[in-house]
Amino acid sequence: MRIVMMGTGTFAEPTFESLIAAAENVVGLVTQPEREVGRKTGASRQTGKGMAAIASAAGIPVIQPASINTPEGLAQLKAFAPDLVVVAAYGQILKPDVIATPPLGMINVHASLLPKYRGAAPVAYSIWKGETRTGVTIIRITPGLDSGDMLAQESLDILPTETAGELEARLAPLGAKLCLDVVQRMKLGPVRGTKQDPAHVTKAPKLTKEMGLIDWSKPAEEIARHVRAMQPFPTAYTFFHRPGKEPMRVIVNRIDGVGVYSGPDIPHGTIFPPVKNLPNWSYPREALQELSVITGAGTLLTIAELQPAGKKRMTAEEFLRGHPIVDGCRFGPEKCESVG
Repeated sequence: MRIVMMGTGTFAEPTFESLIAAAENVVGLVTQPEREVGRKTGASRQTGKGMAAIASAAGIPVIQPASINTPEGLAQLKAFAPDLVVVAAYGQILKPDVIATPPLGMINVHASLLPKYRGAAPVAYSIWKGETRTGVTIIRITPGLDSGDMLAQESLDILPTETAGELEARLAPLGAKLCLDVVQRMKLGPVRGTKQDPAHVTKAPKLTKEMGLIDWSKPAEEIARHVRAMQPFPTAYTFFHRPGKEPMRVIVNRIDGVGVYSGPDIPHGTIFPPVKNLPNWSYPREALQELSVITGAGTLLTIAELQPAGKKRMTAEEFLRGHPIVDGCRFGPEKCESVG
């Protein structure tokens, strides 16, 4: 069986390496051009060995078309004469004539428990939406988005403080194991799949930078999930507002905890002093050692690590030493009303 691997990034690497290690007849790799690889598009993306580097070490030919759906891209794929194409996080929607190229079809390693979270960002959405379990599903690729028959599926728990990047790193080897099992079954004959239940379909569209903006009116637990889901890309962010100064963009990297707020009515995003019995909102900066924020539904969120624009990542205590909190300080969108 002649197999072509099609994938980009760290999620695809374990599947590619497993096929090579199992001495499968991998005759080619289709991967995104180098400009699309994480290290070329920003430090917030995950990077690994590199699919092209893995292929080169194994003596496997590589093609990197800007689009596999063009006549030129399709011709390059057909030149490999694949019987089967294995896809993992390739990053392009495949047209019917591409899908029809291999006689045995194409199979996809998808990082969710389908039919939940079809789309480009299933790992992030599983955390963001409060799932406690997720997994990997191997499906046949059809013209519909992630809608093909399911050939294998396995689940695992989402850990309480896990980011999308950390969860993806645990899902990748699981996907490799399931994919290799399906390939070996296909070598023995036709593999029957299970139809997806359309009643349970949810979507996980591609993340954008704008999606990282924190809405402090949401409950603290939902914001904490949002922060975890946005890592490593696009990262969760907000703006630090101080009287008499321009708003400062701040990336929120890690949450320390969530709690209940039962004090007076204060605008969401207000930085809340953990020190009791302070006479007013203007207090010595050394008094504040935690960075707690008023959030929605009577909740409070404490930030552990953050990164001001143009600065290194730092603890909340380090941030507070350089940015004293006075009456009127709050987090929010770039344009918002002042507290004081």
